[in-house]
Amino acid sequence: MMQEPIPLVQDIVLVGGGHAHALVLRMWAMDPLPGVRLTVINPDPAAPYTGMLPGLIAGHYRADEIMIDLVRLARFAGARIILDRAVEIDRAGGRVILRDRGALRYDILSLDVGIGSDLPEVPGFAAHAAAAKPLGDYARRWAAFVAAAPARPRMVLIGAGVGGVELALASSHRLRAAGRVPEIVLVERGAEALPRIGARARAVLVERLAAAGVTLRCGVEVTAVAADHVTLSDGAVVASDFTLSVAGARPQGWLAETGLALEAGFLRVDRHLQTSDPAIFAAGDCAHLSHAPRPKAGVFAVRAAPVLLHNLKAAAAGLPLQPFQPQRDYLKLVSLGGRAAVADKFGLQTGGAWLWRLKDRIDRRFMARFDAYPAMARAVPEPAALGLAEAMGDKPMCGACGAKVGAGVLGAALRGLPPPARADVLSGPGDDAAVLRQGDGVQVITTDHLRAVTADAALMARIAAVHALGDVWAMGAAPQAALAQITLPRLGAALQADMLAEIMAAAGAVFRAAGADVVGGHTTVGAELTIGFTITGLAARPVTKAGARPGDALILTKALGSGTVLAGEMALARLPGAILGVAVAAAHASMVQAQDGAAAILAPVAHAMTDVTGFGLAGHLLEMLEASGCAARVALAALPLLPGAEALAAAGVESTLAPANRAAVAGRMSVPGGPRGALMFDPQTAGPLLAAVPEAEAGAVLAALGAAGVPAVRIGAVVAGAPYLHVV
Repeated sequence: MMQEPIPLVQDIVLVGGGHAHALVLRMWAMDPLPGVRLTVINPDPAAPYTGMLPGLIAGHYRADEIMIDLVRLARFAGARIILDRAVEIDRAGGRVILRDRGALRYDILSLDVGIGSDLPEVPGFAAHAAAAKPLGDYARRWAAFVAAAPARPRMVLIGAGVGGVELALASSHRLRAAGRVPEIVLVERGAEALPRIGARARAVLVERLAAAGVTLRCGVEVTAVAADHVTLSDGAVVASDFTLSVAGARPQGWLAETGLALEAGFLRVDRHLQTSDPAIFAAGDCAHLSHAPRPKAGVFAVRAAPVLLHNLKAAAAGLPLQPFQPQRDYLKLVSLGGRAAVADKFGLQTGGAWLWRLKDRIDRRFMARFDAYPAMARAVPEPAALGLAEAMGDKPMCGACGAKVGAGVLGAALRGLPPPARADVLSGPGDDAAVLRQGDGVQVITTDHLRAVTADAALMARIAAVHALGDVWAMGAAPQAALAQITLPRLGAALQADMLAEIMAAAGAVFRAAGADVVGGHTTVGAELTIGFTITGLAARPVTKAGARPGDALILTKALGSGTVLAGEMALARLPGAILGVAVAAAHASMVQAQDGAAAILAPVAHAMTDVTGFGLAGHLLEMLEASGCAARVALAALPLLPGAEALAAAGVESTLAPANRAAVAGRMSVPGGPRGALMFDPQTAGPLLAAVPEAEAGAVLAALGAAGVPAVRIGAVVAGAPYLHVV
C-alpha cells in the first residue's frame, strides 16, 4: 500500500540567516522532525560567513566564496524560505510580522538576526559612511571604491577591536595591491586598541598597523561624518574618502519592542537558549548568554547550533531540552592583510604565513558544508515494470510550466476535439484563450494551474495568478473574473487555514491590481501544493496568434530562463562565480511582474501576440508563425536572459520539459548550439509577451514600453516564407 504524505501540524520559524540557523538547516536536512513545517526568513537570498570578511576586503576571496546560499540550503533542508525582514513579534497571536508581507504564524520561533555596527546617532553617518555589519552594503560599496579610488585614498575606520584592525590591514593591503598609497586612520574611543586580546598579540598587531601606514587614534570619538572628512571629539578634522564603522555590536532596535527580556538591547537566553518566552529561542550575536556571558563571536553561534537544533525539535515534540555551555576562551586567528595571521588564546601568541593557511583551511572547511550536498536517491524499486526507469528519469520532475505535458502529446489529444458547434463560440483550442461573442465585443476564457516550485505559498499564488493572466493579456483583453482551483498538501487544521488564507490574499491582490474579481473556486487536499485559475476577460478586438506579417518586428517583454533557473534550484546546482539563490530570487521577481502595462501598449498595434510559457520561445513563436503563414529570423545574441540562466545551461542544467520542447519543433527551425540556443526551448513560467508589431511603429512601441518600466527588447523579425524559425 502506498504511504500517504505525513501532515504538517506545527510551524518552526527561523528568523535570520546567521551561522547558527544555517547549521540548523543543514542538520535538519539530514534528520527532519516529521509533522513540522520549517521556515527561514531573511532579507537576502544569501548570508555572509563573517570569518572570511577580511579576506574578501583584502582581495583573497570572491564575494560568492564567503556567502551561504540560503535559497539552495533551504531547498536541501525541505524548508520554506521567505525573503523579507522581521520587524515585530505578536507573541499573543503567535505571529512574526514582516516588513513587506505582513504576519506569519509560528508555534516555535528562533531568532538569529545578527547585529549592526552603524552609528545612527552620529550626524552624517547614514548619508556618508558604511557599516561593516550587515555585510552586503559594505561589500558593494567597498568594491566600487577600490575600482575608482584615487592615487592616495583616505580612509577612516571607527573601532579598533579585532574586527577594526583586521579590516584596516585588509584595506591597506587591497589598495596597495591596486597601486594606490592609502592614508588610513583607525579611531578608538577607548584608551587602547584591541582591549580583548592578549598583550603579546596586541603588540604584534599594533606594529603591523604602523608598518601598513595606519594611524591609530585612541581616546577620541567621531562626532560627525561628511562626504570628505570626519570630525573627532577633540576637534580634529580627518580627511576621508571612505568612512567605515566597525564599532562593536549594536542590537537591532525592533527587539526592544518584543517585550522579551533584554540585556543592553540583546535577547537574554538561558542555558537552553530560550528567551523569557519559552516558545522563542535565540542564538548568535543577537543573544546574550545570561548563564555564561561571552563576547560577540561567530564561534559561539557555531557551537550552539547542535543544541539549538535539538531544543527546537524537543520543544515541538514535548521532550526535554539540552543545556548549552560555551567554552571559556577560543582561538582567535587575526589576519594581517596579506596571507599571514596572528593567533591568540589564553594570552599566548604566535603568528606567520602558516597561520593564514590554517585559518583559510578552517574557513573553507566551514563553507564546504554549504557547497556540496548529498544527492537525494532516486532508486527504481526492484522488481519493477519495464519502462519505469525511463519514465522516472534521472532527476526530479520540475514544477510550474516545467511540469506541463509535452506539445506533441497535447497536440495529439486536442486534434480529437470537434470544432465548436455554438455560433457564439468563435474559436476552439489553439490560441491562448477561447473567444466567445459578448455583445458588441468578445469575452475570452482561459485556465491554467501550476505545480508549486516554492514552498512559499503566497509567492506561489502570485506567480500562478500572473501566469494565468498572461493568456488574457496576450489576447489584448481586460481581465474580468477569476475562479481559483487549489490543491493543498496535507496539513493540520491551523496550517491549512493559514496556507489557504495566504494564497487567497496574495492572488486576490494580483487580480485586484489587474482589474479582475475573484468570484470563487474549488479547493481540495492532495499530495502537493498546486494552484490554478480560470479567468475571463473582455476585449473589443482580440489579438490572436494569427496575423503576423513579413516585415513585422518581434518584441519580447521579459527575460528568458526561468525553467532552467528553477531546475537548477531543484537540482541544488552550483552557479560558478555567483550565487544560485540570487538568480532564483531574480527569477521569482520576474515571474511576479504583471504584464498588463505591456499588453496595454502592444495590443492596439500588434498584428499577432502570444505569451511565452511552457513550450519555450521556439515553440510559442512557431505557433504564431504557423497560424500566420510566415517565417521568422531571431538573433540569439538579442535574447534577454535571467541572471544565471546561461551559466546553468552551459553546465547542462535544463528543465524536464525541455527535451520534449526540442523534439516538438524538430525540422521546423535551425538554431546554433550552445547554452543560448538551448534556452530557446526552456519552459517559461509567467513568461514574457511576444508580439509582432509593424516595423514602422516598433521604435515608438519600444520607447513606450521602456517609459512604462517594461524591459522589452526587439529579438528579430517576421519574414516571408513557409513557417520556419531561423535563429542566427
